[in-house]
Amino acid sequence: MGVHRVTGVVAGLALGLLISGSAGAKELIKYKIVDEGIPKALTAKPGDPKAGRKAAINRKQGNCLACHKLPAPEQQFHGEVGPDLKGVAERLSEAEIRLRIVNPKVVNEETIMPSFYRNAGLHRVLKKWQGKTILSAQQVEDIVAYMKTLK
Repeated sequence: MGVHRVTGVVAGLALGLLISGSAGAKELIKYKIVDEGIPKALTAKPGDPKAGRKAAINRKQGNCLACHKLPAPEQQFHGEVGPDLKGVAERLSEAEIRLRIVNPKVVNEETIMPSFYRNAGLHRVLKKWQGKTILSAQQVEDIVAYMKTLK
């Protein structure tokens, strides 16, 4: 099996698991992209790093582990398709992290990472999940807060 096929299979499995925990948002919070980031939080409530870690390693929510390695030794089978997220707060700003969670296609059109806070312009979405996001705005902010702790 070729690398691209394996990558596609992993991405498909990750997205399938993610969509099963869909946040169900129909009306998106408006945000503005500046350079390669979203500088303003999606919610008035600050992100909770503990809740963000929980969502990031939850196989039915953020499921970051499907593609990334995280400092979560209690979890098995970390992905190797995406970059290791240890030290991500030193490599990317908060705004850059937020955009990569909301819609990574803006930064890299070819990425297999799903857009976690997007509900339109998607392809091959099951009818019952159309118009829904993978994560809620608050879950995005929680994961951003967690990622900011990874120095």
